[in-house]
Amino acid sequence: MSPVLRLLRPPTARRTAAIAVLVVLQLATAFLTLYLPTLNADIIDNGIVRGDVGLIVRLGLWMLGAALLAFLCSVGALYVSTEVTVALGQELRSALFDRVQTLSARETDRFGPASLMTRTTNDVQQVQFLCLAVATMLVPVPVTALGGIVMALRVDVPLSALLVFSLPALLALAGYFVYRLVPLSRRFQGQLDTVNRMLGEHIAGSRVIRAFGRAAYERRRFERIDDELLETALAIGRQMSLMAPTTVLFASVSSVAALWIGGHRVDDAGLTVGSLSAFVYYLTYILTSVTGATAVMTMLPRGMACAERIQEVLGTTPEKASGKATVTELPGQGRVEMHGVEFRYPGADEAVLSDISLLVPPGRTTAVIGAMGSGKSTLLGLIARRLPATDGVVRIDGVDLRTLDGGLLTRTVGLMAQQPHLFRGTVASNIRLGDPRASDEEIWHALETAQAREFVARLPEGLDTPVAQGGSNLSGGQRQRLALARTLIGRPSVYLLDDPFSALDQATSQRLMSALARHTVGSTVVIVAQRVNAIKGADQIVLLNKGRIVSVGTHGSLRRGSAVYREILASQAED
Repeated sequence: MSPVLRLLRPPTARRTAAIAVLVVLQLATAFLTLYLPTLNADIIDNGIVRGDVGLIVRLGLWMLGAALLAFLCSVGALYVSTEVTVALGQELRSALFDRVQTLSARETDRFGPASLMTRTTNDVQQVQFLCLAVATMLVPVPVTALGGIVMALRVDVPLSALLVFSLPALLALAGYFVYRLVPLSRRFQGQLDTVNRMLGEHIAGSRVIRAFGRAAYERRRFERIDDELLETALAIGRQMSLMAPTTVLFASVSSVAALWIGGHRVDDAGLTVGSLSAFVYYLTYILTSVTGATAVMTMLPRGMACAERIQEVLGTTPEKASGKATVTELPGQGRVEMHGVEFRYPGADEAVLSDISLLVPPGRTTAVIGAMGSGKSTLLGLIARRLPATDGVVRIDGVDLRTLDGGLLTRTVGLMAQQPHLFRGTVASNIRLGDPRASDEEIWHALETAQAREFVARLPEGLDTPVAQGGSNLSGGQRQRLALARTLIGRPSVYLLDDPFSALDQATSQRLMSALARHTVGSTVVIVAQRVNAIKGADQIVLLNKGRIVSVGTHGSLRRGSAVYREILASQAED
C-alpha cells in the first residue's frame, strides 16, 4: 500500500461524509464543464450558421447558467477540500506529538530532535499540500478524461483516434518525470533534517564555538551541507520546470494536429465547424486535466517521502510496551530491584551496563558513585523507564517495570535529570509540572528543601517571575535547583536524583542532603553523585566501574574494603 494511503486511511475514514460531499461537487463541476462545448457547438451550427438569434440567446443563457453553477460547485469543492486537509494536518501533528511522548530516550535519539521537528512541521505540511492538490485537481481527472473521451467520440470517431496516441504518450512523459523526482525528493528531506540539526546545534552552542574560535570552520561546514541541499533543490526545480513546458507543448501540438485533421474533414463535409470546435475543446480539456494531474504527480514524490517519514514515527512501537496486562496499582513501598540487567545502545560493541543486580531498600537513601562514563545516569534511566533494559528485569514493589501504567509510573517515580530542562512560563508553572494541584505554600516548601527559596524570593516577581525557554534567563545552578524542587513537590515513592549537588558548594550540598532526608522520610531515594562528601551519610553506596557494580556498602565499609572507592577518595583529597 502507498505510504500516503496507509497514513491517511484512518483520518479519512472519520471524514467520509465531507469527502462524499467533495466528490459530488467535483463530479458536478466536471459534468457541467463537459456540457459547455456541446452547447457551444449548437450555437455555432444551429444558431450562427442559420442566423437564429433567439436560439443563440437561449443557448447562451443556458451556457451562462451552467458556467455559473460549475463555478459555485468548484468554490464549494475548494472550501470542503481545504477544511478536510487542514483537519488532516492537525490530526497528523497531534498524532506525531502524542507518539513522541511515548517513545523512550533511545528511540527519540534514533530519530533526533531536528528530524522529529521537521517531520511534525514540514513533512506534515507537504502531505497536507499534496492532499489539497489531489482533492482539487486529481479527483475530477478520471471523470474529465473518460467523459471527454465519450463526448469526443460522439462528435467524431475518426478524429478521436488522435487520443489513442496523445494520451498514452502524455502519461508516459509524466511517469518519466515522476520516476526522476522520487529519489531526489527523498534525498531533499534527509538533507533538510541535517540542515535543521546543524542549525540547532550552532544556535545552542554559539558561545562554545566563539570561545574556541571555530566560527570559520563551522561556517564552512554548514555551507557545505547547505550547498548539497541547494544542489538537490535545483535538481528538483529543473525537473519540474522542464516538465511543465514539455506537457504544455505536447498538448498544444495535439490541438494543432486536431485542427489540421479536423479542417480537412470540415472541407470534405464530414464534420461541422461547431463539432470541430467542440472536439478541440474536449481534446484540450482532456489534455489540460491530465497535465494538471501531472503537476500533482510532481508533488507526489515529495509527499510520499514525507508520508514515509511520518509513518516511520507513528509506526514505531514504544520499547517499553509489552503484551502483558497493565498494572494500575502499587502498594507504594518504593522497593526497587534489578536482576541481571544489561543495557546497550543499538549497534554498540559493548554494553553500557552489564550484569546489574541490585536491591534498593524502601524508605532508604542509596547513592551511586563512580567515574565518568561508568553508567550512573543510565542506571537511573532504567529505573525511570526512560531507557529499556536489553536484558534482565527491573521491578518496583515486585512488579515488572514494563507492565506499569504510564500515569502510575509518573506518580511512583520522580526523576531529576542530569541536564534539567525548564519550560517557557513562570517559576510556579515549571514547578507545578510535578504536581498541578500544588499550592504556593507547598511550592515554597519544595524550594526551601531544594535550597532555592532564597534566590527565588529575590527574583522581581517571585513565583510569577517569567522563565525563558530552556531556562536560558537563569544560571545553571538555579535551573538545577528548580528542577529538583519540581521533582520533590510530586512526593513520589521513589526519588531518582541525578547529581543534584554538581552546581552547589560543599556547605550547601550538606544542607541539601539534610533537607532531603527530612523531606523524603518513608520514600526511597537514589542519588547519583560525583563528590563523596555529599553522600557519606547514605544508607548504602553503590560503586560502579566500567558499567558493573564492583561494591555495595556504607561509606565506612567501602573505605575499608574497596580499592576503587579509596582511589576516588584520594582524587577528591578525602581523609
